[in-house]
Amino acid sequence: MSHVAIEVKKRERENSRSLLRRFTRRIQQSGVLIRARKARFHEKGKTKRERRLSALRRQKITAEKEKLRKLGLLEEEETRWGRRR
Repeated sequence: MSHVAIEVKKRERENSRSLLRRFTRRIQQSGVLIRARKARFHEKGKTKRERRLSALRRQKITAEKEKLRKLGLLEEEETRWGRRR
């Protein structure tokens, strides 16, 4: 990660509030905070094995729900588009 030095010098007859506001604006425009947050909360992606296992788990759950639905033990649920399954 490259370090970016953001420098804001106090102008003549400038109060500390406006100096701080200018500094804050420069920090936000530079994207330093966004990169820091992305680095802090970065999550590693799933491995190929984990993706395969979760896909199998989803297939198993879907098959089980379909079986219960056909037996009449599970109420039909609406999809996002208002259709019944």
